[in-house]
Formats: sequence, structure tokens, C-alpha cells
Amino acid sequence: MLARLRSLAVLELVNIPLFALVLFGGLLMPISPANLVGFSLFALLLAQGSAYWWLKIRQLRTRAPRPAGMPVFRVLQRGNVALFLLGGAVILWALTTDARWTQAWPGLGLWLFAVLEHVNYFHIQLSHQNRPDLERLWRTRRLHRSHLSRDMAR
Repeated sequence: MLARLRSLAVLELVNIPLFALVLFGGLLMPISPANLVGFSLFALLLAQGSAYWWLKIRQLRTRAPRPAGMPVFRVLQRGNVALFLLGGAVILWALTTDARWTQAWPGLGLWLFAVLEHVNYFHIQLSHQNRPDLERLWRTRRLHRSHLSRDMAR
């Protein structure tokens, strides 16, 4: 269990520079305001996810009743929504003013990915990466509250 959580925590952080390298370096995605906003929100959500998994590991190791920092995650949950609205406005502005699709559409995709990550962490578990998660999804035929959502409710 701890090894799986550790890999989640590490991979979330590793994905930030990896995606930057692939998108901006390999695929030559333009560095435009919309693309930077979309990527920044995406990176922010991955960093929040990683932080949660590290705190969850510490909770399990120390046998604490809940992970530390849950009040901070409640603030992040609300702050993310404000950032999504602001970022969405920047991207919408770029979509209506930029003639080249590469200046805004990749940013919109990253913005949507960040929104889905927010839902996955703060509300409903959308990601099912291992056999037990998939079996539970198949058996119950419904999505479940995320681990962070349950920890914040305690």
C-alpha cells in the first residue's frame, strides 16, 4: 500500500517537468498566455495531488487518525475554483482573439485536464489505475468519493 502511494506521490511531481519538456520542447507548443495558464493550472493540481499523497503516507506510517493539512486542502479546493475561472477567462479571451489555434487550444486542453484532476482529487475518484480499483468500479457500477474528499470530511 505504501509503495503504491509513494509511486503516486513521486509520479505526480515527475509529470510536471516531463509534460513541460514534451509539450513545450518536443511538440513545440507555443509559449502563449493561454497555453501557460493551462499548463500552470495542470502543474498546480499535480503538485497538490503529490502533496496529499505524501501526507497520506505520513498518516499511515504514524497511524494518525487523519492526514495533516486538511484545512489547507479545504482552502486549496476553493482557491482552485477561483483560479479555474480566472484561467478560463484568459483562455476564452485567447480563443476569441488569436488566429492561430496553437496559441490557445492546447491551453484549453490542459485547463480541462486540470479541472478533471481537481474533480479526481477533491470530489470523485475518476482515475482507476490498478486491479482493485477497477474491480470495485465494476462490482459497484458507480464512481466513489475520492480519498482526499473523505479525509477532508473527517
